Amino acid sequence: MTIRYWLEKRWLWTLLALAAALAIALGSLMPGDEMPKNLPWDKLNHFLGYEVLGILTGLAGLRLWLVWLVVSGYGVIIEYAQILAPGRYGGDPQDMLANALGAALAVLLLAALRRFLNDRLPSKNYF
Repeated sequence: MTIRYWLEKRWLWTLLALAAALAIALGSLMPGDEMPKNLPWDKLNHFLGYEVLGILTGLAGLRLWLVWLVVSGYGVIIEYAQILAPGRYGGDPQDMLANALGAALAVLLLAALRRFLNDRLPSKNYF
């Protein structure tokens, strides 16, 4: 199986992106008293979670500028939804920034991957 084979499986990337979005929502909206006590740095969790979501969303076929917009917007929505979760504060601008920066890095990585693949496999443009 080649890289081309896996990149053309947009349905798979879509399912993985939806699973990642669900995992982020479940972790983010968990009541405060059920949160793990020993999580590493909170902002790094946000950054990495939304970077992965951005990469999966881009591989699913969404245009790169839309990847950043959709993933960052999802981060804002989740942050404000946390206000409703018991024991959570939500609406943290620093969390929203970490989410948006993770999505931005995903877009940069996807753009670099696209350029790399298009230079080496010129028969088709990828995502």
